[in-house]
Amino acid sequence: MSANPFDAPIADERSIEERELLEVAKEALSRPNASLEYCTMSVDETLRKLETDPKSGLGSIAEASRRKLVYGANEIVIEEDESLWKKFLSSFVEDRLILLLIGSAVVSFIMGNIDDAVSITLAIVIVVSVGFVQEYRSEKSLEALNKLVPAECHLIRCGQESHVLASGLVPGDLVHFKIGDRIPADLRIIEAVDLSIDESNLTGENEPVHKSAKEVNKDSFNDQPNSIIPISDRTCVAYMGTLVKEGHGKGIVVGIGKNTSFGAIFEMLSNIEKPKTPLQNAMDKLGKDLSLFSFIVIGLICLVGILQGRSWLEMFQISVSLAVAAIPEGLPIIVTVTLALGVLRMAKRKAIVRRLPSVETLGSVNVICSDKTGTLTSNHMTASKIWCLDSMANKANVLSLEKSKSGSLKNYLTEDVKSTLTIGNICNNASFSQEHGKYLGNPTDIALLEQLSKFDLSDIRPTFKKVQEIPFNSKRKFMAVKIVNSEGKYSLCVKGAFEKVLSQCSHYLNQKGKTEKLTQGQRDVIIETANSLASEGLRMLAFAKTTLPDSPTLLTEESVGDLIFTGLIGMNDPPRPTVKPAIEQLLQGGVHIIMITGDSENTAVNIARQIGIPVLDPKLSVLSGDKLNEMSDDQLANVIDHVNIFARATPEHKLNIVRALRKRGDVVAMTGDGVNDAPALKLADIGVSMGRMGTDVAKEASDMVLTDDDFSTILTAIEEGKGIFNNIQNFLTFQLSTSVAALSLIALSTAFKLPNPLNAMQILWINILMDGPPAQSLGVEPVDHEVMKKPPRKRSEKILTSQVLKRLLGTAACIILGTVYVFIKEMAEDGEVTARDTTMTFTCFVFFDMFNALACRHSTKSIFEVGFFANKMFNLAVGLSLLGQMCAIYIPFFQSVFKTESLSFMDLIFLLVISSSVFVFDELRKWWVKRTTSTIDAYYDIV
Repeated sequence: MSANPFDAPIADERSIEERELLEVAKEALSRPNASLEYCTMSVDETLRKLETDPKSGLGSIAEASRRKLVYGANEIVIEEDESLWKKFLSSFVEDRLILLLIGSAVVSFIMGNIDDAVSITLAIVIVVSVGFVQEYRSEKSLEALNKLVPAECHLIRCGQESHVLASGLVPGDLVHFKIGDRIPADLRIIEAVDLSIDESNLTGENEPVHKSAKEVNKDSFNDQPNSIIPISDRTCVAYMGTLVKEGHGKGIVVGIGKNTSFGAIFEMLSNIEKPKTPLQNAMDKLGKDLSLFSFIVIGLICLVGILQGRSWLEMFQISVSLAVAAIPEGLPIIVTVTLALGVLRMAKRKAIVRRLPSVETLGSVNVICSDKTGTLTSNHMTASKIWCLDSMANKANVLSLEKSKSGSLKNYLTEDVKSTLTIGNICNNASFSQEHGKYLGNPTDIALLEQLSKFDLSDIRPTFKKVQEIPFNSKRKFMAVKIVNSEGKYSLCVKGAFEKVLSQCSHYLNQKGKTEKLTQGQRDVIIETANSLASEGLRMLAFAKTTLPDSPTLLTEESVGDLIFTGLIGMNDPPRPTVKPAIEQLLQGGVHIIMITGDSENTAVNIARQIGIPVLDPKLSVLSGDKLNEMSDDQLANVIDHVNIFARATPEHKLNIVRALRKRGDVVAMTGDGVNDAPALKLADIGVSMGRMGTDVAKEASDMVLTDDDFSTILTAIEEGKGIFNNIQNFLTFQLSTSVAALSLIALSTAFKLPNPLNAMQILWINILMDGPPAQSLGVEPVDHEVMKKPPRKRSEKILTSQVLKRLLGTAACIILGTVYVFIKEMAEDGEVTARDTTMTFTCFVFFDMFNALACRHSTKSIFEVGFFANKMFNLAVGLSLLGQMCAIYIPFFQSVFKTESLSFMDLIFLLVISSSVFVFDELRKWWVKRTTSTIDAYYDIV
């Protein structure tokens, strides 16, 4: 099951499946649970009943441990209704072809062919076991994927805040949540600041619900069935799995695991089958098409054989065995296993792919739109420089904060500098964690707090009361905090983008702490200084304040104005060292890199040049948010090919950029970490969110999560994605060439009235090799780093391309010719088909299969370049397959099962020489392809 089965799409239109899921949700939510009980209790009643504190949470670790023993973990685990043995036994009756084989074994037994009956029964057990193991492995791999992104939360316990896994929560715990977070359990809200929560994954309604700490009046819902308060009206409850859209708050855990609204739904949905991925559906369709073709050919073989006077039982057994071997019914399962194992391998390289279809898309990405902060940069903010209008007189006189890491800067503490630092302290939600020994919170907030000690200042937030907060978001571009001091005087502190804050300032603070009128000339100096510092790659923040009337009037965004400018602080976030090489590789592979940032053009261009994004002419390569607002999607699509930087861009602009790129037919990867990035992440072909600093909203909307927030990880993910797709094509070539060869071999022998070169048991053994370990080991072939030099795959390109078809048909022809040659040569020596003849033919085909698998490890590179020992699983699989074949021809029990006899050492050498021809043939093909490609590349280089 997905961790969130009701994700509503961006548009209001929903599929039939989604509507059915929402109906199930409504039914589950009508049942009483913890949220219903506590939504009518006041905050004080809730605290008393759960014996917890509104500021420090549970009082002891021992009490938390005791409650965990009583209530269990905060997890929703659906127990398997069916045992493993029952599942295995049911596999025998689910496949019609297996049922036909069972029928064949029964008929053989009735007619006295005991050996045939035992042989076929043994083969059925082996075939079913291989298929069952594959399917079980697929399920376990998919289960592992669901655990890659565990839910986390901000827990306050024993007065200490820490970032922990949500599974450790117990009733009574105090949880702090902010914009972008996923609610980790059902919470009774006790504090709410401008709080709105998206409950669409529970109710289906896209409009966020405003929440408060005030209890619900139960008497208002007496007209409801059983007087149950509807889930959407429980406004003081935050539900597990919902997402915080605006503001922040605190809540007491009242329900965990299955005793939550989400848990009730999850339990009801446990039996709903998960839909298949597009790639699995494509494999299903391919399998059905091949099955139809195979059934027609097999039917003709059976009919012609009976008309020729052959035993109908023999032809029936041959036909059913051929159907089992020729029809790639295990193809979708192997694809799933390959994808899942590839995704797990990506996770080790810090890229968690949340949806399997995304792996297919990764190889087609030709445009990457990336955030600057935290993705291209290290996301380790430091306050680098501070500048105040009066103290520093002009733009050249800037106080560097980085040069004084140990020494005190108290001598520079004029009143305007002090006010700037104080505003940065007040407009701040970071907090110090005793457990971690450092500040936790937004990187910018942390950087501002870290500067206080350099000026011998301390955190003054405990000395006043915060009355109201207008949180920062990308649209308003500032944060405002209304406070009241011990004397009852109100004041307002503001920090934000320097253009936004400066536009609302009418005065400035001088170095003696007096307010003076801000002239146009001084305003120009501030702008010039900010732009000058931004050209050094610094992110510029402005700080301002004002006094307010002595009344608790509600502060609004529109009422923030007539401010007093205090100063600027430049924040430094250096580029990650791994980004520049990654961008170089992506550019070589034909991927267009676009940097999107809310910073100024000067800051953006400086960073772009440091990390290798081409900026030949800023007028063409850079587009600002203001210009973007004036352009339609069509106009943007016409110029975006030359644009590498979008500056002063908002999350809404990201959506326009993705639309324009997709209109051009590009396959787009978009990175984001904020709540407002979610629509663009969802619209992009590959939405990429940040694992460390990204909000839960962004993670939910994305297809891939970077656990290290590093842009270079996208490169490794695309590389893995391309490699996985190549591996799928390689084992598809192996399977289908084997299938075509087996089918053609029997068809030719029947058409030319020759005895069957393979019996039913031998055909079934070939099927085990085709669907078993050798095929699967091709799916885990190590990624060839040269895949990044190839251009992205076209969106419309099929898996079974013309090149793949030509290759597999050529390989199949080689196997058929070699096997027929051995069969006719052996039969000609004594004029009849003996056990030796079929053993030689059977072993020759198996050897061909193993050499074919070796050739299929890479589509264009020679095995001597790839390395014989690069894929240990492949060597093990082939080794075990050859050992199995030796058992089939040398151990008496298996000789009776497969109707074989022992071969001499020279026989094996002869067969190895013949069967190696398929490997030689493919090596020559690779040489020719490489030579032709090199000639074409050289021609274009000259041109």
